[in-house]
Amino acid sequence: MKLTKKIAIAAAAALMACSAASAAEKIRVGIDGAYPPFNQLSAAGELSGFDVDITNALCAEMKADCEFVIQDWDGMIPALIAGKIDAVVASMSITEDRLKKVDFSKKYYNTPPAVAVLKDSDLKGTDISELAGLTIGAQVSTTHANYAEQKIPDIDLKLYPTADEYKLDLESGRVDAVIDDGVVLSEWVKSEAGACCKILMQLTPDPKINGEGAGIAVKKGNTELADKLSAAIAAIRANGKYQEINAKYFDFDVYGD
Repeated sequence: MKLTKKIAIAAAAALMACSAASAAEKIRVGIDGAYPPFNQLSAAGELSGFDVDITNALCAEMKADCEFVIQDWDGMIPALIAGKIDAVVASMSITEDRLKKVDFSKKYYNTPPAVAVLKDSDLKGTDISELAGLTIGAQVSTTHANYAEQKIPDIDLKLYPTADEYKLDLESGRVDAVIDDGVVLSEWVKSEAGACCKILMQLTPDPKINGEGAGIAVKKGNTELADKLSAAIAAIRANGKYQEINAKYFDFDVYGD
């Protein structure tokens, strides 16, 4: 083969490689960075957590070019609808109400809600009826806030932009209890920051309120991206990558039943 022909073939191959790289799907992923151990943002601006590692694994599986976009939790769906982001990987439960506004991938984890209180609380944790009439803290626009409102009678429900804020109010005694994901609360009370408090009870999820687990939200009608993400979730569970990430954060299967 002549040298000039070899050079031409090599140049064509390089051009094809560059074209393939430039054609990688670009996905802007919304995340709030305020929900440890699923996602958190350090003082240095570095994201970490289960949601972050799962996102990176899914993007690698899809050969997509993904970029994280920090977004306030209660503005996540509006940002998705407005086209500011393409997907949400922020522990967002798949619920009937949200499915009216956005589409979802299949779930990538499923954990039950729980209630935390101060360590010296007189509550026994035998039944949810013990919480009746109390002041309960929860993060705004969450299934946990909806659960408290619909399942616990006569409560004074206080809503907070982030989990960090309701934790501070529980520690200071401004609320009697808080409700959130059981893993989030369990990891908090095991940490130095959560030494004030304890898990009072784990709650039985209500599928109509809590949904079928956390999924990846996409813009309504973008079933192509939702299907790709679902296929990638199945793939990383099949090849062991999911289990590797799971073991980094938890000593149980966070995927759930």
